[in-house]
Amino acid sequence: METVRIVENGVQAKKEIEQLIMQGYTKEEIYLLAHDQNRSEDLTDSLDINNISVQEQGVLDSIANVFRSRGDELRSKLESLGLTRNDAERYEEELDHGRVIVVASKSA
Repeated sequence: METVRIVENGVQAKKEIEQLIMQGYTKEEIYLLAHDQNRSEDLTDSLDINNISVQEQGVLDSIANVFRSRGDELRSKLESLGLTRNDAERYEEELDHGRVIVVASKSA
């Protein structure tokens, strides 16, 4: 079960995260992605939510991400959270336009 929200900035991401927590998700089940890796890490740290790690992705995908383009890496991470390939591609396009993706996943 995944819930995905597209937001423009950290303030909106924080509001969405708060709503997801009120809906029963824990901070450990909420992930944030931005196209710029530094932005993604900064927002994840400041909002105190999870990074997509080896646990969610698996060892092989995590290693493969070292050699992938950022777009391929983001799609792989989205798929590791349970999104379909088509959904991952659609959300990665949103990331290309500077938006931020907040994913809450009970299956990760």
